[in-house]
Amino acid sequence: MRVIEEIEHPRFKIQIFNFNNKYIVKVELGQFEQTYKIGEIDVMGLADVKAMITSDFLQGCLNRFVDMRADWEKSFRNKNVQENSETK
Repeated sequence: MRVIEEIEHPRFKIQIFNFNNKYIVKVELGQFEQTYKIGEIDVMGLADVKAMITSDFLQGCLNRFVDMRADWEKSFRNKNVQENSETK
């Protein structure tokens, strides 16, 4: 898998890869990442893929990152509760 494009953004790390006849868009924020796969035959090239990365798309990504963080924090709290109940 090789990086074919990095898109500058003030909040996210955005990379586009090419692998197995697919474009892979990876959006990272801190410790979390989201990956989207697009078949090469479904778009007309890299320019089409880049055009799909709109402000609305990135707002949706941000919303999912917030949900991911909340889920992870809840899971972490539950782990601590379980550990505390096992030591009693």
